Amino acid sequence: MFILTLRFADKAKAPHFMDGHNAWIKRGFEEGVFLLAGSLQPNAGGAILAHNISRTDLEARIQEDPFVTEGVVSADILEIAPGRVDDRLAFLKA
Repeated sequence: MFILTLRFADKAKAPHFMDGHNAWIKRGFEEGVFLLAGSLQPNAGGAILAHNISRTDLEARIQEDPFVTEGVVSADILEIAPGRVDDRLAFLKA
């Protein structure tokens, strides 16, 4: 499981690439890779919870995000090996 943070590097460019970025996020959900996406507060960028993907494949997927390729955000990946989870999230340990 991974937490991906996307911190603004050049927020002024964001409106120009928002449609492509949103399509990229939508595809991640449709393909079952993204579980959660939201904003980092206060207005610092975004974060995504991802699973069912290798780190190498996630790194490649990140390079497809227009926000990354156009320098709107910088991406950072935190890899988590779940050891203890609430029963509602047990699927994350698999």
